[in-house]
Amino acid sequence: MHDERATDQISRKVELAWLMAFYGGMLTDKQRQVLAMHCEEDLSLAEIAQEAGVSRQGVHDMLSRTAQRLFDMEEKLGVAARFQRMGDGLERCRELMRQRRYEEAESVIDALIRLDQEEQNGL
Repeated sequence: MHDERATDQISRKVELAWLMAFYGGMLTDKQRQVLAMHCEEDLSLAEIAQEAGVSRQGVHDMLSRTAQRLFDMEEKLGVAARFQRMGDGLERCRELMRQRRYEEAESVIDALIRLDQEEQNGL
């Protein structure tokens, strides 16, 4: 049970760091700083509070709001998911080319181009 919770916390920090890579520029300096201390430096709320000059509760609230903001941006914009889909497709294409399955690789490329065009038209 404890291992599952720790794994969930680590997964959440990784996900937040991933989203911050895409949307960090839309956060305030303070939000980025606190989130980086939480996700990248793995500091406790008390350590972040001391470093940032706010209360532990203030850090908790800021992290909650910032995380929700990142999730909302990803839900609306989907930039991180699109990046992941494209990366996965390119990796699939590379593997097919290594196997000399060129027609299948070309089909993957065509699908990625269509996906890109659909997403650009949707924005």
